[in-house]
Amino acid sequence: MTVIAAGMILFAYLCGSVSGAVLLCRACGYPDPRNGGSGNPGATNVLRVGGRLAAVAVLIFDIIKGMLPVWLAYRLYLPPFALGLVAIAACLGHIYPLFFQFRGGKGVATALGAIAPIGWDLSGLMIGTWLLTVLLSGYSSLGAIISALIAPFYVWWFKPQFTFPVSMLSCLILLRHHDNIQRLWRGKESRLWKRKKRR
Repeated sequence: MTVIAAGMILFAYLCGSVSGAVLLCRACGYPDPRNGGSGNPGATNVLRVGGRLAAVAVLIFDIIKGMLPVWLAYRLYLPPFALGLVAIAACLGHIYPLFFQFRGGKGVATALGAIAPIGWDLSGLMIGTWLLTVLLSGYSSLGAIISALIAPFYVWWFKPQFTFPVSMLSCLILLRHHDNIQRLWRGKESRLWKRKKRR
């Protein structure tokens, strides 16, 4: 591994460690997302504790902090495997943030940002898959799980040289959603909205 690659991996981890959810909630006087709602400092939980505008701001922030280091590494012509490590480092920073007692989120938005430099067509498919799943099911976590499962196939179709790095990233997201998978299986996962009861 080159010095540039190692430096980009460290930079990606530090970028990921900046929790937009915690900082925004502190600045706006909202409850700490790690202590309210689902306890996850991500856009979905900020939606619960702070509202739509705050959630959108956190979503954009989390995407950018995943996109920036991978885009820089891409511009530095790092090989696909090194790019994958940079992307994983950004997500690990979000999941285990150095600056916030290693209590982070699930890394979905950061992973989306990390994949974005590969191609906007791929990003559009990922966002579409997540949105469609959430709209049909009401579960944000299910959207993330299905998107992570199908991401390597999308990448293989568009840019096969990045299939292995994206597969590693997908495995990380799926491992982070282990508890959500169990709750979905048991029918105890919380929806983004409540279904209306039929009369």
